[in-house]
Order: sequence, then C-alpha cells, then structure tokens
Amino acid sequence: MTTFVLVHGAWHGGWCWSRTAKLLRAQGHAVHAPTLTGVGERAHLAGVEINLSLHIRDVCNVLAWEDLTKVVLVGHSYAGMVITGVADAMPERIAALVYLDAFVPENGMAVWDYFLPERRVGLIEGAQANGGRVPPVPGERFNVNPADRAWVDGKCTPMALACFIERIKLGATHEKVARRMHILAEGWGPSPFVAFNERLRKDPRWKTASLKCGHDAMVDDPGGLTTLLLGV
Repeated sequence: MTTFVLVHGAWHGGWCWSRTAKLLRAQGHAVHAPTLTGVGERAHLAGVEINLSLHIRDVCNVLAWEDLTKVVLVGHSYAGMVITGVADAMPERIAALVYLDAFVPENGMAVWDYFLPERRVGLIEGAQANGGRVPPVPGERFNVNPADRAWVDGKCTPMALACFIERIKLGATHEKVARRMHILAEGWGPSPFVAFNERLRKDPRWKTASLKCGHDAMVDDPGGLTTLLLGV
C-alpha cells in the first residue's frame, strides 16, 4: 500500500480529486486530499492574510497529525509551490514528489513571477474588485471538459492575492527527495507549465510525462492520471 497526499491548485479544493482518489483507493492505497485554508469547504475561513506559507503549513499538519510517512506528495498547478515548501520542511516523510501541470519553484520565487505582465495586472484588478481575493479562472480557459465545466466553476472559490505574490523561502532540504515527476497537461494553452516540463526532461533526476487533456487532469482524465501516479 502506498500513501498518496493530493494537493489541489488555486481556487479548487479537495473535492476535485474525488475521481482519482476513488481509483487509487480501489487498488488498496491510502489517499488524503486536504483542502487548503480559505477555499472549498474551508471558504468560511477566507481572508486577505491567507498566503503560501499558511498553505504549506496546512499540508505539513496533515502529514504530522495523520502520522504519514513514505508519502507520494502530489501538487496540482499552484500546489507545486506548496509541495516544494512541504518537502523543504519535512523531507523525511516524503518518498516522491509529483508536480501535476504545476510550478516547480526556485528559492525566492512567487507564482506572480511566472506570469506575463498583463496577467499580473489581471490578478491585481481582480483582487481590488473582490476585497483582496482573486476570482477563479473559468474552467473554459483551462479547457475543462464541457460536461464538467459548470460543476468545476460552481465549486471554485476566490483566493487571497497573497498566495500568488508571496515568495517561497527554501533551503536545500527539499532536494533530499530523490524521486520526482512532472506531468504536463497538453490539452490547453497558453500554459506556463510547458517550460517547466521541457527543462526537466533534460534533468536526469526527474521523470516527465504528459496527458492529453485540459489543466484539471484529475477531472478530465482520472484514469490516465492514476496510471501515472501508480508508476511513480
């Protein structure tokens, strides 16, 4: 049995992993899909003070309070930032890191830094119009399959601007996690994650893979994603 901890991306919640979690559990694996503070069923805790550091602590606390070790830690999109921070804090508990169409940050970087200037303006304007919280990106832009688009849009909630602009503080301890994979979702664009995947293909420390689906791979192709996760 393997223990998987699945961390959702911006605006989403643990709900988005339901299909993938079901497939993994059906094969006897343990699955945790926590919801980060301020979104999903924890949206009642939303506030402008919520940031990347708090989300890293959210996941660290799951590992600590659930006594989890030898974890396959999976981060989607924004959560690439989160799982990198968790790996830096608790490398001894993590067997492998999987970045699902996700950022792979270097020390001192923020999500903000990977966006074009016009996208940064959009984040600021969205936050200004919504009390410091950025509205969700519509599922259509991420090419969520049409049958699930309304469901995804209805579940996503605004997220504090601070999550996108806080710079991650890393030491070298996250490098102790030797098993790493980056999975690219090829079915949408323009995507900031193509550059990460292309760079990591040349790095012998990494495995890379791709899925022919939209950004929300756990919704669009849970079967294909499960196969890749089991291969880690």
